Amino acid sequence: MRRPVLCNLVLASSLLALTQFMTPTQAAAEARLALVIGQSAYRTVPELPNAANDAKGMAELLGNAGFNVTAAPNLSQNEMRQTISDFAGKVSASGADTVALVFYAGHGLQIDGENYLVPVDLDPKREADIPLQGVRLNDLLNTLGALPTRARIFMLDACRNNPFPALSGAGHGLAIVDTKAGAPGSFISYSTSPGAEAEDGSGADSPYTTAALTVAKQPNVPIEEVFKRIRISVAQSTDGRQIPWESSSLTTDFKFFGGDSSSGQPPAPAANAMALASATRSVEDWRKDLQGKDAKVAYQLVIADDTVPAYQAYIELYAQDAQTPRLRTVLERRRQMLAWDRAVAINTRASYEAYLANWDNSDLAATARRLLLRVQNRNYVLPVAAAAVPVAVAMAPTCPCSTPSTPATPINPTVAPIIKKRVDDTPPKRKVVDTPPKPRRPPPDEVVERAPPPGPPPEAVGIGIGIGLGMGMGMGGHGGGGMGRGGGDYNRGTRY
Repeated sequence: MRRPVLCNLVLASSLLALTQFMTPTQAAAEARLALVIGQSAYRTVPELPNAANDAKGMAELLGNAGFNVTAAPNLSQNEMRQTISDFAGKVSASGADTVALVFYAGHGLQIDGENYLVPVDLDPKREADIPLQGVRLNDLLNTLGALPTRARIFMLDACRNNPFPALSGAGHGLAIVDTKAGAPGSFISYSTSPGAEAEDGSGADSPYTTAALTVAKQPNVPIEEVFKRIRISVAQSTDGRQIPWESSSLTTDFKFFGGDSSSGQPPAPAANAMALASATRSVEDWRKDLQGKDAKVAYQLVIADDTVPAYQAYIELYAQDAQTPRLRTVLERRRQMLAWDRAVAINTRASYEAYLANWDNSDLAATARRLLLRVQNRNYVLPVAAAAVPVAVAMAPTCPCSTPSTPATPINPTVAPIIKKRVDDTPPKRKVVDTPPKPRRPPPDEVVERAPPPGPPPEAVGIGIGIGLGMGMGMGGHGGGGMGRGGGDYNRGTRY
């Protein structure tokens, strides 16, 4: 009886040990979905042959890494939007334990601080056409960011040169996207630094995709380390002209190939912890780390980190190195793009003026002036709206004869009890009501010559005349006995 139980335990232990060494294609801890877009056959500008090759290579790599891949080449604007929507539907149906990855190869543009993916049918005549004809990168990020997923990964080989002559005022490359400002669990990678242009390469694939296809295959490497190695590889292959960049708000570990225990090493620290450790390193910290190291080793360290403090420390310590002039250019551009990101995020007159004070001759200066004019026009409208109430008060009637004696708005009787007295039905005693003035005596000839009108008896005539005169002549301050009642009602009416 014990032998079958023992055999089952041995078999279970063997299966458990085997699953630890399986690749994601054999035993995935999470569902993996990928959308691969390759924009090569542009209709109004020269084609990008490498974009199609890049997409094909990445689709194969991701399929081997356990992703269910949706390949979508050469999309128009409507097709791109529909494809993104369909992919979001798949991610939503897959559940919260899903890793969603989007790889895009093609043209990308930066207009007024916004990044746009370029459909193959885009044909702009001016910069204002891009929001109408392009696809905002933020729309893609927000669409997937609104879904409950384990991780969202975006790889953008989209920083190539601007091929559209009508967009001469557009900024170079792509603007910074800070994943920490959105939903946590995102990772975004550019093929080069923000504000820089990526090379298409002389081979079948771009330098960025070439490095990604090689480095991502390495087993048991966390995604942050994968892209650090990609950055070093691209910088080497382009002689420092192109340095990929990324931003991460991942909260869980992710590896393209291999499980956490396949190498026998402890799991890598969480992505957010690694990012925090790097962000807190100052220039002084980097000086200490680089002091005494060979220039080549130090160069690879700062390229892998890709932060302003790291570059600044290298430039100070290795001022005579051959790579220093290029890193100085990278550092200046990075500072400029960080300032541009702040200016657009704040979006005020002061923020754009601060940017122009330091980078008045940059490729983004024209855009900064345009946005500055917009916020100035917007601010000019605000004081008019704010002054609407004072203007209305100033234009209110001021003539004493037309000003009502009661307040324009109701007053709470508990706060001002005097209101009750003012609206009392009992009119105040007035001398003009109690003692009406004597009527003017008519001329004798009217009394002698006028005949009494035919009609009812004298009693009824007296009543009719009294009421008629009281109401008709009360306005003039006359009217005999009837005038007293008529005049009193009028005066009481004016008390309201």
